[in-house]
Parts: sequence; C-alpha cells; structure tokens
Amino acid sequence: MAIMRRIGKIVLVILLSLVFFLLLLFKSDIPQEELLAKYSYPESHFIEIDGVTLHVRLVGSGEPVILLHGSFSSLHTWDEWQREMSPYFLTISVDLPGHGLTGPDPLQRYTIGDYSQFVLRLSEKLNINKFHLAGNSMGGAVALKIADTRPDKVLSLNLIDAAGAPQIQPRQLDSDSTSTKSNPLIFDLIKNPVFSKILLKCTPKFLFTKNIQEVYGDPEKVHEKTIDRYFDLMLREGNRQATLERFALPRDYVKEFSRITMPVLIQWGDRDRWIPISNALEFKKVMPEAHLVVFEGAGHVPMEEIPTESVAEYLSFLGVEIRKDYLQQPKFVTYAD
Repeated sequence: MAIMRRIGKIVLVILLSLVFFLLLLFKSDIPQEELLAKYSYPESHFIEIDGVTLHVRLVGSGEPVILLHGSFSSLHTWDEWQREMSPYFLTISVDLPGHGLTGPDPLQRYTIGDYSQFVLRLSEKLNINKFHLAGNSMGGAVALKIADTRPDKVLSLNLIDAAGAPQIQPRQLDSDSTSTKSNPLIFDLIKNPVFSKILLKCTPKFLFTKNIQEVYGDPEKVHEKTIDRYFDLMLREGNRQATLERFALPRDYVKEFSRITMPVLIQWGDRDRWIPISNALEFKKVMPEAHLVVFEGAGHVPMEEIPTESVAEYLSFLGVEIRKDYLQQPKFVTYAD
C-alpha cells in the first residue's frame, strides 16, 4: 500500500510538473492591431478578396512580379528582393490566408488551388493582366498551380526551393517538402492529434528557432529579429488554428507540366534540408528548357539567406544586368540547360 502511495505521489508530481511546464509555454494570440504597428510597411495595402482581407505590399514600377512565400512564412521574406527589384519592376508580395497579417480564412480555403485563386483574384483587383511569378517552398507550388491553370497570365516562372516536384512522393503534411528524409520536428508535432492541440496555446519559441535554423544553410546567419518576426506572426489571432486546418487538407499539386511553357528559372540551395536538391532535378526533367541555378552553402530560403546573390540571378533571368559594387558575383553552380 505504501508503494502505491509513493507511485501515486510520483505520478502527481510528474503531472503537476507537466502542467507547470505548459503554463510556462502558454502564449496568447497577439491582436492584429499590435502586429500592424510592428510589421506593416508604408507600402502595405489591405485588399479584400472573396471575404478575406489580404495584406499586400507593392513596391516599385514597371512589369509586375508577384512573390509568394512558403509555409510558416510571410511577405517579409521578400524584403531584400523587393528593395533590389523595385527600380525595374512593380513587386507585389502578399501574406497568403493563414499567414502573416492576413490571418485566417473563415471558410478554411488553404489548399494550393485555393491560394492560386486568391492570387489570381488579387491580380484582377489590381488590374494586372500579365505578371512574372516567383514562389518559395509552398509558394512555389502555388506559383506552379497558377502557371498551370492560367498560363496566359504568367510571363515567367521562378521556382525557389519549391514544393510540388513530380515523381517524388510528397509528404502528407506540408507542401514544404517531398523527400524521403524524416519530417522536420514541427511537422510531426502538428500531425500528432495531441500535440497539435497543445500547440494551439502552448507554442514554444525554441521550436521556431530550431526550424528557422534548419532552413538556413548557415544557421549563424539567422538573426534574432527574424526569429521574433516568424514567431510573432504565427501568434497573430487565428493563425495557429489556420495552420492546423491547412495541414489537414490534401495537397493538390500540379500533376502534368505540359502547360508550363513560359520561361522558367529554378533556384535552389544545395544545403536545403526541407526540400533537397533532388527535387530541383525532378523539376528540370519535366521542364527541360528551364534554367537551373544551385547556390552553394544556401538552404531552403536563399532570398533571405543570400538575398544579394539570389536576386541578382533572378534579375539577370528577367533581362536586367546589375552592376553595383556591393552586388558581388554570386557563388553558384549552374546546371547546363
């Protein structure tokens, strides 16, 4: 009997310790108004599309270039690209529903196809008939879907460590990877029905720190303000719930690539641990005319990690040759077309 009481006390201590630990991790949603003051721009616009108010940033003038971020991310991932491209192009970045300052969609329209329709409707609202299109990770899969459904609108396509590669079995969780490697920890936690509910209110910052360090080829390049931004915007009212809802939906990737006939650039970091370089080679197989550039030492988000090198390559693809002292020659390996 004494042994049972002792076991009971141990279990009670463990449970109380767990409750205390979860209370330490408890994070309330952050009101949008608070985040607006911190993360909106002078160029920010809030545009209503089919019942969702999209946060959109328009910078520059010229032919339009639409930039689509990946999962867990936001339009802030394109900051440096928009700064460098704005003298030559009208750059348009957008927080997709369930991300950034846009927040959740009451109708839970979070599939790749849903996102592609939001972007197309946005282009109509902005009176843009044709545009260049660039997407990273999940945003790359969305860009592919747009190019497949409305190739008449897409002037060129840039896939940056993009999801949705053919012939490789995609993960069931997120569009951000299609390799046979083990899932990043955050994906496994969201897939778990118990931990996913806990993450709705108890979201550990160290988990975000670990995942952001994973998507960089060189973790030393990750700044604290970058981690803060990712974490704060995930805590935007409704974004955590939207993330769970989004991950529960099927991934409607492009299956046929015959309609992708516009000029295509594929940019990839050779240290991408979320979507490895083998995916880039699969894209190249089905789009043999595409130009493939692989950046040495870069990870999953080269537009953040090596913005100077990656945007210079993209501008060159678009016909703009940059000659600035601070734009050093990019270090990359190009696979011959």
